Amino acid sequence: MKELNDLQLKVLDLLKEDARRTPALLSTLLGESEDKIKAVVAQLEQEHVIVKYATVVNWSKIDDEKVTALIEVQITPERGRGFEGIAERIYLYPQVKSVYLMSGAYDLLVEVEGGNLREVANFVSEKLSPIDSVLSTKTNFILKKYKQDGIIFEDHQEDNRLMISP
Repeated sequence: MKELNDLQLKVLDLLKEDARRTPALLSTLLGESEDKIKAVVAQLEQEHVIVKYATVVNWSKIDDEKVTALIEVQITPERGRGFEGIAERIYLYPQVKSVYLMSGAYDLLVEVEGGNLREVANFVSEKLSPIDSVLSTKTNFILKKYKQDGIIFEDHQEDNRLMISP
């Protein structure tokens, strides 16, 4: 695992907060030359520290809403490979957005996205559950997102109603 210097960490923090920040803006915020910032970002990309620049979408604001499920999976680790082989087999499916090795009552947490409930249910019953090492699954559907990746989705309006007390 690579140890990062102070400038690299600051660049990562600023880009994580807003990936649209330009090298010019980063150089102003950090008091460094634009060329130095470009070199830092290029190195972080080359070393796969920065893997992707992504957009957080509030799907509830448009008609094309997606169905997201968090699936708790209990598995039997493979001899010599542990959880790695099974996790790899699962994360290769295009419906799978994230896979995490967890502590607690289950081994993997799998985030799946589908166009509707049936697509997710079919994925669980036809793809995930039949894997030999999978002992059990527990599917939790996300009903509403309040906050994701530090972004609050609710439009907060101040409540100006008078409090009624008995």
